[in-house]
Amino acid sequence: MKNKPFFAVVYMFIVTAFFSSILILFAQLTRERVEANKQLAFEKAVLAVFPETAGVEKKNIHTVFVEQFTEDKTSGAWLWKPSGKLSGYAVPIEGKGFWASIKGIVGVTIDRQTITGIAFYEQSETPGLGARIVEPDFCGQFVDRKIAAGDSPIGIKPPSETLKDNQVHAITGATQTCVRLEILMNDGLKQWQQSMSNGGPQQ
Repeated sequence: MKNKPFFAVVYMFIVTAFFSSILILFAQLTRERVEANKQLAFEKAVLAVFPETAGVEKKNIHTVFVEQFTEDKTSGAWLWKPSGKLSGYAVPIEGKGFWASIKGIVGVTIDRQTITGIAFYEQSETPGLGARIVEPDFCGQFVDRKIAAGDSPIGIKPPSETLKDNQVHAITGATQTCVRLEILMNDGLKQWQQSMSNGGPQQ
């Protein structure tokens, strides 16, 4: 049997089918857990952009998120209402990074003029370089930065440049990631600003 020409083909087909079935079954069994972890990462990022909710313990993240945040279907932002009154906006940003998608949240004050914080819940940038966008030293620069009008609400500039009040410094050695991050941030903020100018949620 083993000497038959078709044996190797049949054998490989059976082995491939067996292990493929195992992988498919494993994926199905873990799908709910994976989706739950993704949702938790998103909720954690939303809470992280406001100083008042940034330190919530992991076990309480979902509860606080459900109690204090509601989605505005028109603008796509999440409205922060800790006591029933609008206190800020959590604006989703998403786009192509250097390697894959970057997804994050920008916190904005109720007057829509100032950033309260920024957090990322999905990125696959180069470790030690582009992946440093998630680090406090980089994200912390955005706190209290102004949101400018026009095509460039936020700027990410080389470390050697003097900054305006709507700009932060890029990460040394991660130029391409920072260029793409600037684009996707500005795209997300401009889209949100446009939707708000057309009639956003009221306090």
